[in-house]
Amino acid sequence: MGLTNNDIFKKLRVAHKLRDEDIVKICGLVDFTITKSELGAFFRNEKHEKYKECGDQILRNFLNGLIIHLRGPMPKKENKTPTNYTKK
Repeated sequence: MGLTNNDIFKKLRVAHKLRDEDIVKICGLVDFTITKSELGAFFRNEKHEKYKECGDQILRNFLNGLIIHLRGPMPKKENKTPTNYTKK
């Protein structure tokens, strides 16, 4: 039995000392909207009636937002024209 998405989400939350407001902002960095009440459902005990499993899409968007939060946005790539190569 391995870690669930909920376990990973909880561990990242604790490791980075994130509050619900921080997680909402981090998800917003990748244009993903999530509410505090939805987050609360992910962090509850599995036996709680309001517990909800964290899907792959939610965790993926959080991780992508966390990368931007920690590293900053990716620099824009410059369009370089291809070099003219001569055939021999």
